[in-house]
Amino acid sequence: MESRSIALDGPSGAGKSTLARRVAREFGLLYVDTGALYRSVGLFVRRSNISSKNEKAVISLLPMINIEMKYDDNGLQRMLLNSEDVTDEIRTPEASIYASDVSAIPQVRDFLLEMQRDMAVKYDIIMDGRDIGTVVLPGAGLKVFLTAAPEERAKRRHLELLMKDPSIELNDVLSDMNLRDKNDSERELAPLRPAEDSIMLDTTNLNLDESIDAFCELIIGRFGL
Repeated sequence: MESRSIALDGPSGAGKSTLARRVAREFGLLYVDTGALYRSVGLFVRRSNISSKNEKAVISLLPMINIEMKYDDNGLQRMLLNSEDVTDEIRTPEASIYASDVSAIPQVRDFLLEMQRDMAVKYDIIMDGRDIGTVVLPGAGLKVFLTAAPEERAKRRHLELLMKDPSIELNDVLSDMNLRDKNDSERELAPLRPAEDSIMLDTTNLNLDESIDAFCELIIGRFGL
């Protein structure tokens, strides 16, 4: 039976999580935010006062990390780090940088890879990240690469962060995002890039509803859901 798995890749701030959550509800799919896994590892590293660039030290922490995904009554994914709900804490600009750094470490990726693949075996899923179509789920039934201009992505992320910290500056968000893009695209291990058989979806000039409609059309066209 063909896999009803959807791989959604793209750079930071492209709106992957927002679109994936909405589309998952629309089609009854399980949504898996893989970026939250790396953010959780990064948070543990930061809390341990370890540099995210210190690969040996980061690797030594992995046996101490237990990550779980739970879903609340509204179907929203909650991240538990050693039984503590860290869903909100992992969504800061600093957490993004830590996530980018630790995700470049092969042992960290191996640590999380089987968890992600097991979900695709058990459920019809939509999984978002940066290397889902190229590495995690190369056999996904549909692969979409979601993107938008950096300035537009920064505006969207800035509005999201303002609800948590009104002092956040747009220029700082854009600077962090450009650094994240550079790190993700230039890393040797599983760099950010579209899978050869992925469909490009640029939402620079689309609002949220238009982006959701465009994504849904791709899914209906592929699976007839």
